[in-house]
Amino acid sequence: MKLKLDDNNLAVLQDGKPVYLHDDGREIAFDGAQAFGKIKQLTGENVAYKKRYEDAEAAHKLFEGLEPEAARKAIELVKNFDDKKLVDAGKVEEVRAAAVKEYEEKLLEVNRSDAAQSKKLQAQLDQMTNDLYAEKIGGSFNRSKVIAEKFAIPADLVQARFGSAFKVENGQIVAYDTAGNKIYSRERAGELANFDEAIEMLVDQYPYKAQILKGTGASGGGASGNGSGKPSEKTMTRAEHDQRVARGESMGSFIRGGGSIVD
Repeated sequence: MKLKLDDNNLAVLQDGKPVYLHDDGREIAFDGAQAFGKIKQLTGENVAYKKRYEDAEAAHKLFEGLEPEAARKAIELVKNFDDKKLVDAGKVEEVRAAAVKEYEEKLLEVNRSDAAQSKKLQAQLDQMTNDLYAEKIGGSFNRSKVIAEKFAIPADLVQARFGSAFKVENGQIVAYDTAGNKIYSRERAGELANFDEAIEMLVDQYPYKAQILKGTGASGGGASGNGSGKPSEKTMTRAEHDQRVARGESMGSFIRGGGSIVD
């Protein structure tokens, strides 16, 4: 699933919500407010199911350490009071065993049901959280002023190359360098770099940065030099690039191989 972009590489909105494209071509508008509300609801339900599970476990522990002979004598005594007659030990044991078995079966059924429901709710919560994080990071690439002004490739290709360097932690986007260290701001000492700062630092360390930044990919050894005006194998016009993307072709390998896009 990826963010749908218009001809200007801006997010397409529907009723103020970003539109995403599924792999099968189906479009869906992502409602962030509704998603956060659903996460809150699922989290509450998950806590309730966990409480039921813990209560059931506590009730089950009442049977731990049960001494059969003492229980038999106790049941016999109660039976004598109820029926005003003696009950043979075998019958008392049979009644006790049946009651214990019935309770344990019901408890096991409750535990299985709670565990399954808890697992289902957790899976739904994880999926919605992942979707929210994907939208938050993807939206940052699309809205980036640095990418719009300095990059010669669309925001989705920049995300394909550098997206894995960004994570959402405590609701904030955090960038990591190739060594796995958090990227800190050069302007605000001690503070984490914001998105645009981080993307600039990441591309500075990228060995093919000259191929993806504006004003650097259409000169030198990779530029067209055959006199016909047709780009060489290392370059591609933006119109051709857009046509290939529209046909569903991936440009990732072209960029990673040192290819550049020229106007």
